[in-house]
Amino acid sequence: MLNEAGIKIAAWFQRFTGTFKLSEQRVLIILSVVVGVGGGLGAVIFRWLIGFFHRLFFDGGTSLFSQITSHPEWLIPLIPMVGGLAVAPITYRLAREARGHGVPEVMEAVALRGGIIRPFVALAKSLASSICIGSGGSAGREGPIVQIGSALGSTVGQMFKMSGDRVRVLVGCGAAAGISATFNAPIAGVLFALEIILGDFTMYAFGPVIISSVTATVISRAFLGNYPAFAVPSYDLVSVWEMPMYIGLGLLAGIFSVLFIKVLYKSEDIFEALEIRNSLKPALGGLILGIMGIFYPQLFGVGYDAINAALHEEALIWVLFLLVFMKIAATSLTLGSGGSGGVFAPSLFMGAMLGGFFGNVVHLVFPQVTATPGAYALVGMSAMVAGTTHAPITAMLIIFELTGDYRIILPLMLASVIATLVANRLHLDSIYTLKLSRRGITLKAGKDRTLMEGISVQEVMSTSWQTLPQDMPLSQLLRFVEQSRENVFPVLNRKGELEGIVTLQDIRSVVTKSVLEHLVIVEDIMSHSPPTISVDENLASALSKFAVRDLDGMPVVDKHNPRKLVGILRRSDIISSYNKRLLEQEALKRA
Repeated sequence: MLNEAGIKIAAWFQRFTGTFKLSEQRVLIILSVVVGVGGGLGAVIFRWLIGFFHRLFFDGGTSLFSQITSHPEWLIPLIPMVGGLAVAPITYRLAREARGHGVPEVMEAVALRGGIIRPFVALAKSLASSICIGSGGSAGREGPIVQIGSALGSTVGQMFKMSGDRVRVLVGCGAAAGISATFNAPIAGVLFALEIILGDFTMYAFGPVIISSVTATVISRAFLGNYPAFAVPSYDLVSVWEMPMYIGLGLLAGIFSVLFIKVLYKSEDIFEALEIRNSLKPALGGLILGIMGIFYPQLFGVGYDAINAALHEEALIWVLFLLVFMKIAATSLTLGSGGSGGVFAPSLFMGAMLGGFFGNVVHLVFPQVTATPGAYALVGMSAMVAGTTHAPITAMLIIFELTGDYRIILPLMLASVIATLVANRLHLDSIYTLKLSRRGITLKAGKDRTLMEGISVQEVMSTSWQTLPQDMPLSQLLRFVEQSRENVFPVLNRKGELEGIVTLQDIRSVVTKSVLEHLVIVEDIMSHSPPTISVDENLASALSKFAVRDLDGMPVVDKHNPRKLVGILRRSDIISSYNKRLLEQEALKRA
C-alpha cells in the first residue's frame, strides 16, 4: 500500500517537473526541502521516543522495584539488561545495520552503493536506539539520527528514480537535517554531512545540504524551542600564556581519543567471540553497565547533566578523571555488545571530564594566568570529538553552536586541530572509518581506497593524447589550444622525451599580453618537472598525486624511463572507472 502511494507521488512529481520545465538542480533543491522536513520531524519523534522509553524503564521500573525491596537502587542493573533484551532482536535479526553507531554504514552506502539505504533501516534504528538510550545505554543521539535522516534521503531519491550522484547528495541532506535538528546546530549539520558523510565540498552538494539543514532546524525549533544544548558560563582567554596549556589539552585529547576507539572495537571483538546466543549479548552488556551505574549514574544515557556539571565546575577533580575511563568502558559495553546509539555524545562527555580535570590541575598550579576549569571542559569537548572523528571543523562548529559562545574559539580551534593531528598520527582511522577498514573498505574523500588500489593506471589511461613541442610560439599555441578539448598538454623535446606540461592556467598568465605572442615559446611558460605516474601504479596512488597539484590530467610514463611518455591519465577517467568497478561488484553480489 505504501509502495503504491510512493509510486503515485513519484509519477505526479515527474509530471509536475515536466510541466514547469524544472532543471535538475531545482528538482534537487525541492527534494532537499522534503528531506529537511522529514529529517526535522524524524529528530523530534526520535527525541520523544527516547523520553518515552526512559520514563517507561526508569520511572516504571523503580516504581516496580520499590514494591519488591526497600533498596530498589540495587535492582537498577536490571533496567539496561531488559533494554538489551528488547534491542537484540532488532540489531541481530531484523536490521544488522542498526547495530552500533550507524554512521559507518551511511558512509559505506554513499561510497559503494550509490547512496542506497534500505527504508526499513530508519524504523529499525529509531526503535533500537530509543530503547537502548532510554533504558540507560551509554550512547548518543547523533549516530541514530544521522542514519535515520540518511535513510529518509535515500528513500526519497530512490522513490523519484534519481541518479546515483543525486541519491548521494540526498543522503547527505538527510544526515545534515538529522544533526541540525537534534543539536539545534544548522552550520555543524552541514559541515558534518560534507566533511564526514560525502567527502565533497562542491557547490552541487553544498546548496541542497544547506537547504535541508536550515529546513530541519526550523522544524525542530518549532517543536523543541530555540536554545543551546548547554548553558555555558562566561569564559575568556585570560592570558596568552594559556595557549601552551590548551596545546597540552589537545595532546591529551588526541591520546584519549585513540584509547576510546581501540577499547570500543576491542569490546566489539570480545562480545563477538563470546560463545553465547547473540540475543543475550546486549543484555549482558546492559547488566555490567547497570552495575557500574549504581555507583556512577552519570554513565546512563547521553550524559548531558554530567557535562553541564563539568562546565559549571560542580564536580570533584578525582570524579572527573575517573569518569573519563568509566565512560569509555560504559560506551564500549553498550555498543560493543550489540546496542544501538551514537558516539558523539559520549565523546563530548569524555572531553568535558578530561578538560575539567586538566583545567583544575593547571588552575591550581597557575591560577593567575589560566581560566577556570569550566573553560577547559568546553575546549576538551571539541578536542575529544575532533580526535575521535578526525573532523576538526565539524567539532569546532558544533561546540560553538551547542553553547552559543564564541569567546573561547581560539583555544578551541587550537586544541581541536592538535587533537586531530595526534589521533591521526597514532591511529590512521577515525572512530567511523575503522569499522569500514575492518571490513576491508578504506575510504578517502568519500571513495573506497581499497577498490581504487585494485585498478591499475594502465587500465584507465588514455593512449591518444595531444603534445606540444617546447619551441612552439605563443601565437601558435593559442590557436592550437582553441581547437583542442584538453586542459593539460605534455611538452616534448626534439627527442620525443617529456620535458614538462602546459595547463590552461599557465596559458592564462600570459594570454592578455599580446606583445609577447612572438617572443614567448612553450618552454617559457610550461611547468618543469611535472607530476607523473607510471603505468604499474594504481588509482589510489594517482589520486594522492592529483591532490598535490589540482590538475585535470597527468602524464603517464614508463616505469623504467620517467621521460618516456606512454599515455595520459585524466581525473574524469578515474571517477568513471571507479563507478564502473562499483557496478561490477554489485552485479557479482547479486549473481
